Amino acid sequence: MTKARLHSMTAFARVERQLSDVTLIWELKSVNHRYLEVSTRLPDAFRDLDMPVRERCRQRLARGKLECGLRYQLSSGEGSLALNEELVKELSTAASRVEALLQHPAPVSVAEILRFPGVLAGNDVDLSTCQKDVLALLDDGLKALAENRAREGQALADLVRDRLDQVLVQVERAKTALPAILDNLRDKLKKRVEEVVASADPQRLEQEVVLLAQKMDVAEEMDRLIAHVNEVRRTLDEGGACGRRLDFLMQELNREANTLGSKSVDTETTQASVELKVLIEQMREQIQNIE
Repeated sequence: MTKARLHSMTAFARVERQLSDVTLIWELKSVNHRYLEVSTRLPDAFRDLDMPVRERCRQRLARGKLECGLRYQLSSGEGSLALNEELVKELSTAASRVEALLQHPAPVSVAEILRFPGVLAGNDVDLSTCQKDVLALLDDGLKALAENRAREGQALADLVRDRLDQVLVQVERAKTALPAILDNLRDKLKKRVEEVVASADPQRLEQEVVLLAQKMDVAEEMDRLIAHVNEVRRTLDEGGACGRRLDFLMQELNREANTLGSKSVDTETTQASVELKVLIEQMREQIQNIE
């Protein structure tokens, strides 16, 4: 079974089709958005295609703010204006008769005559026959947009995977440092107790060290970090519309990184926590564009 590809919500596509007497052009632009929001810009001749256009977009896309613009260009010689000379003569005669009946008539302007219905007529192309071609071309445009979104999505996935590798480096860094940190903490605590008490109770000292070690134990946090990293990778590999799930996983990763920082008693683990949060934020910014 073929895995669904990961898609970015940011892409652009332009498709064009030449018919016998008209050229159709679709321009599609999508950006990130919490839900799917489709806006259309259609010429008056194709206004009744608004709902079919929106439905096709909903079938192809899950999230993103999509702008669909349709333009058309008539072939050379089509749609030129023709002057109805007979009607103009009749209007001129009628205007002269009206002027003779009025005492102070205002002159009739050329613009007023041109605005009269029927004076100018276009050799109009019947665009109603192009509706199937418009929708078919939209399908081509949506396919091109999906390909562009998929390429961008793959690039985003690669960036996220690179950050995930760096997250594991920081987790391993913290794990490696913990034994030395604990030994150093035991020595410091022993010196402080010996300064207060002439002869410190070794058993009590060890109990205090154990209690302190429990408070700063971050093994569970690091295990959960690794588990979240693996889940993010699985989700990326699975593909499809997974942006919201990835965003949730980023929140969980950040939660564990914050806990690691709050339990830190050493600059090494503190720095690891800071690096983790930087990496998680970088991933979160990229994931905002994933469908």
